[in-house]
Amino acid sequence: MTQLAHLVLSDGSVFSGYGFGALTDAGSLMATGEVVFNTSMTGYQEVLTDPSYAGQIVMPTYPLQGNYGINDDDDESRQIQVNGFVVRDQSSTPSHYNSTRTLHDYLVSQRIPGLWGVDTRAITRRIRSSGVMMGALTAGDPQDALAALHDQPAYDAVNFVERVTVGESYAWSGEGRHKITVVDCGVKYNILRMLAARDCQVHVLPATASADDVLALEPDGVVFSPGPGDPVHNGLTVATAKAIIDRVPTLGVCLGHQVIARALGADTYKLKFGHRGGNHPVQDLATGKVYITAQNHGYAVSDEALPTAIEVTHRNLNDSTIEGLRHRERPVMTIQYHSEASPGPLDNEYIFDEFMSLVRA
Repeated sequence: MTQLAHLVLSDGSVFSGYGFGALTDAGSLMATGEVVFNTSMTGYQEVLTDPSYAGQIVMPTYPLQGNYGINDDDDESRQIQVNGFVVRDQSSTPSHYNSTRTLHDYLVSQRIPGLWGVDTRAITRRIRSSGVMMGALTAGDPQDALAALHDQPAYDAVNFVERVTVGESYAWSGEGRHKITVVDCGVKYNILRMLAARDCQVHVLPATASADDVLALEPDGVVFSPGPGDPVHNGLTVATAKAIIDRVPTLGVCLGHQVIARALGADTYKLKFGHRGGNHPVQDLATGKVYITAQNHGYAVSDEALPTAIEVTHRNLNDSTIEGLRHRERPVMTIQYHSEASPGPLDNEYIFDEFMSLVRA
């Protein structure tokens, strides 16, 4: 029997469809989160397990999800990170050589609710017009969900990094010529894979690690990883970055880019509906080349009062927001997009090569 279910937005609008995932066996289950859309045409498993989506209900704009199933190789973290998943249609008969289960079964296994059969284009238009907002997924009364939603804290008020960062430090790769320490604000596994592939020993520390904790590992380079939420909550990580960038070559990716920017005296702000998807054009200002990038962030570094020590290296060609920075005197570089993702599919890996050039210098 198909379970009627709803997406309720904080502005009172209701979009009704059918439950899948955890909503099919828990009529009273309700999930809340900031509702965001993602424009990628593939990669739903990577999206679901991306820690940067913690605290959010994610809605792909591409209508069909689950058509190639779920495999054992493409997780980007230890678990599904989204609070809920909203799609136009979901496939119950995936077709791919390494598929081990359906999208529905994957969501059920971790009690993540899903909703299908809704007009995702209409929801996307509402978010683009009004901005991101909180929402709830429920198989119960939409008005009860709306009342409960109003009692939830705003997404901006929560420090989601402390929910997704690793509890204890660990070694990802113990062999390699160069020692790289990654400060885990919500790291994706592919960042660790790409560093290991570049002859690096990779050690991962929690986001709460101090500069002394980082330097005790005697790293040749430090990476501040992507992660969820507003960087204003990550003062300890900003303080660590501020102490590190004077002493060790440093790379910041996504939230790590914002953390380093704040450590250097820049400010950050919230975008109206963020950049999420695999089709965002970014120009490398040094070469003039335009790259199609994967992105997932709701905040950006402000151009206003940008410290003179910082040089802007990349710009988003859709809205001119800052997509990369470099320190004029120190071996410090950052990017706002995900160079470890593969929309190009490999075009943006050069960022890791540039970072390794700083490490080897």
